[in-house]
Amino acid sequence: MSEKIIDRLAMVFPGQGSQSVGMLGDMVDANPSIKKTFSEASNVLGYDLWDRVQQGPEDLLNQTACTQPAMLTAGVAVWRCWTAQTDCRPSVLAGHSLGEYTALVCANAMSFSDAVGLVEKRGHEMQKAVPEGSGAMAAILGLSDEQVITCCEQAAQGEVVAAVNFNSPGQVVIAGNVKAVERAMVQCKSAGAKRALPIPVSVPSHCELMRTAAEQFTDTLNSIDFKVPEIPVIHNADVEVHQTVDAIRSALSQQLYSPVRWVDTIQAMSSRGIDTLLEMGPGKVLAGLNKRIDKTQTAIAVNNAAGLQKALDAVTKLPTTE
Repeated sequence: MSEKIIDRLAMVFPGQGSQSVGMLGDMVDANPSIKKTFSEASNVLGYDLWDRVQQGPEDLLNQTACTQPAMLTAGVAVWRCWTAQTDCRPSVLAGHSLGEYTALVCANAMSFSDAVGLVEKRGHEMQKAVPEGSGAMAAILGLSDEQVITCCEQAAQGEVVAAVNFNSPGQVVIAGNVKAVERAMVQCKSAGAKRALPIPVSVPSHCELMRTAAEQFTDTLNSIDFKVPEIPVIHNADVEVHQTVDAIRSALSQQLYSPVRWVDTIQAMSSRGIDTLLEMGPGKVLAGLNKRIDKTQTAIAVNNAAGLQKALDAVTKLPTTE
């Protein structure tokens, strides 16, 4: 069937933190492509990824070298459910952190099997760069971006702590060395933050501590056969759509130690005329953020059978471009 581009439609893919034991379980009977997609990933990884996602244990699923391929595979599986049921396609894609890799796969910028191995390697390099227990992340609620940045500067004291995820107005994630993050949390509370919540992760993503991981990851990125995306992908680090393979590789390397500019990404979509946004994959974090970033957009979480049907119903009402 010929594909129809929906100018007002965007799809976004979640990253680490949205995983859960049993995710996508209620979709698998009606969508055989889900198990097939996980089987493809398992062949790359050398273990049964579907069994691990469905049975756990949770602490094993939450290890970054497992979480990253699991979330990538789940996002691609939901995308394949979509493409099996409709010829409607989005006009732009993006992914939050790890989800950027999922977006690139769905845009045919790299093969799924290459991406599975790539994100597993990414997870290993991130963990090697910062030994478990020496890095931390925390969510700061109720302060402006500028206030959080200032608090981090005041709390650093020669260590690393920085604002790394600008998720929505009033919600910023910080990352860095454990003690520096703890000091920054105290500083943020003193500045009036409603809450400062530790995030249970094994690596402090998107801060300067990840630069070593980016350097080690470069050779792996260079070995992957990237192509120019068939659907524009907005990248996290610079909120740009890149049209060359070298620029895509550079953006993925930079992403490891640069903030995720999610608010800017959604605003860039709005400037393109996007008014319907589908979160493709487990959880509903990104759909929830959209309520605080752009209330004019309709955001639907496609994380189960009901969500998929709701999304299909919504998109059929939008005008298409052949």
